[in-house]
This record gives sequence, structure tokens and C-alpha cells, in this order.
Amino acid sequence: MGKIVFLFSMLTFGVSGFAQDSTSVRLLFMGDVMGHDTQINSARDEATGEYDYKSCFKYIEGDLKSADVAIANLEVTLAGPPHKGYPQFSSPDILADALQEAGVDVLVTANNHCVDRRKQGLERTCQVLDMKGIPRTGTFINEADRAQNNPTKMVVNGIRLALLNYTYGTNGIRVTEPNIVNHLDTAVMAADILKAKAFQPDQIIVFLHWGYEYQTAPNSDQKKLTHFLWNHGVNVVIGSHPHVVQPMHWVKDSTQNKLVVYSLGNYISNQRTAPRDGGAMASVELTKVGEKCFISNANYQLTWVHTPIENGKKKFYVLPVSRYEDATTWPDTKARKRLKNYAKEARVVFGNNTNVTEKR
Repeated sequence: MGKIVFLFSMLTFGVSGFAQDSTSVRLLFMGDVMGHDTQINSARDEATGEYDYKSCFKYIEGDLKSADVAIANLEVTLAGPPHKGYPQFSSPDILADALQEAGVDVLVTANNHCVDRRKQGLERTCQVLDMKGIPRTGTFINEADRAQNNPTKMVVNGIRLALLNYTYGTNGIRVTEPNIVNHLDTAVMAADILKAKAFQPDQIIVFLHWGYEYQTAPNSDQKKLTHFLWNHGVNVVIGSHPHVVQPMHWVKDSTQNKLVVYSLGNYISNQRTAPRDGGAMASVELTKVGEKCFISNANYQLTWVHTPIENGKKKFYVLPVSRYEDATTWPDTKARKRLKNYAKEARVVFGNNTNVTEKR
């Protein structure tokens, strides 16, 4: 991963070794980062009262750091204490540090839980991420904040990218002025895309919180919105919210080169009912030759959340499925069986993919 400079909502990632007329970037997307009560309790050191989430990502951080840019959906607020899970999430700030140290570069924050702690929660979440130097988009303190961070602009290996983020709703909780949450409003989205084009990006990426929960197929609204975005010049559409995986389609022929990932499922959560206990990471490679930038590769990697009991406490580990499903040593045979069954379930869903295969 290259050096990152964050300045006035502009991210610059630099890696040497590419020819001037051809350069590539690999983006890695993951789904919902959640913070249920059991996760908060797991991260808490009873002796000191401090929190530590680093161990959650120790088995997957190499995969994150191998990408040029890793982007995740932060589906909690960082509203401060009292730290609570469902239904109104507020996780310890240290969760953001753990994500950043594991290799997550950018967080999108527009989702149905972004105003769980109302105005104070939304604003503090933005402020904490800014203080930690973690680029964000989707929710904003005010119009000036939105103007600066909508879209998040990146230059990665010489490729210019613009990232936008929207949610279907906020669980019926009213957004308090002057706060702004990007909603799935096609008029607003069209205007934002036009604004993003002023940056002259090589690609515009839109990360959406949409669809029906626990459904492994996209609904008609997701399909319509995908084509709306494609028709407006967005070639990469990434989805979250259903908490289960949904198919991925890379449409490539002589006239078009477009991708939609309908749902990445849960990246980390305490939702243990199958198939909500896992997710997928989508890897998208963009290549620029001369002035033309296109999707040159797209694949996925399955992930599963392992929750063993260690020293009397439930722990949370995000595991790369392909490296653990055939492991010969597992202390917990029940967990190994469930990981393998999750892999089968997810691969049935992804059997409906178009041109997006599993990285194993």
C-alpha cells in the first residue's frame, strides 16, 4: 500500500514502478462493520476498563493491506459512552483505530444506524474520524462539511477516483439540521455525480446502503437504481445493508464495462444466525491506459466471523474462508463445520454472479 496524504478531502496514494502510459489500482470493499453489545464486552479489558479491537482483524489484515485502498461501511456511531449495541449503536472510538491499523483506509457512514445517537452522535462520529485521519463520506455535520467530503476524492497510482455514499433511510429517526445524511434520492445523486465529474475522475464509485434485510437476491429497486447510476456514468456500484451476501455482476462487452456488487454481507457483527455470520470482500482492479480507465479484474473473497470462548469471554475474529475451510487443525470442530457450511451457502448465492469469481 502506498503512502497516503489527506488534504482538503483529497487522498493521494503513491506507488512507484508503473509505466507512465499504464497504471493500475486495486480497491477492496467490505460490508457492515457492526458493534453489538457482545462485541463491545469482548473488546473491554475488565481490569483497566479500556477497549481493544485489534485482535478482531489479525487473521485478515494481510488481505486488507495488500490492496491499494480498502473501504468499509461503518454501521455504528462513535458517539461516546454509554457504549451500546442494538438498537442504537455507539461503539468505542478505538474500533476506528483497529480498522485503520488493520488496513481499512476509508469509511462510508451513510446507513440506517448513522443517527442512532441523533445530532451529537452523527457529529462526533465525523469529528472522531477526522481527528484520526480516516477519510469518510455519506454523513456530514453541515453543508460546508458536505461540500468538502462529498465526494471523497482520491488519486491512487495516478488514477483519479471519486467516492459517493447513500442510504435508503435512518430507521425513522429525523436528521437534525444542519446535519446532512445522503439518502437514495435520484435527483440529489444526479447532482452529486455531476459535481464529482468536475473533479475529472477516471472512475466514480458509489457505495449504497439498500435492499431488503436477510434476502440473498436484489430487489427491483436495487436493479433500477443500478441502471440509473450506470446510465449516469458510474461504473462501480457497491452495496451493503441486507447483512447477507447478494450476487455480483461485471458486465463487460464491446460497449460497456460496469460492475455492481449488490451486498457484501456482514464484515464483523454478532449476528450468528446463518447466513448472517459471514460476508465477502470484493476486489476491483482498475487499469488506466493513456486516458482510458476501465475495470480490468473483479473477484471476491469469503469471510466468516469466528466467535470462540477464550478465558471465559466470547472473542471475535474475521477469518478468510479459503485459508481456513481445509485447515487440518481446528480447536472447535463445530465452528469449522459452520465455516464450511457458510462457504457452501455463499457460493450458491455467488453462483449467480456474472464474470466475478472467487479468489482462493
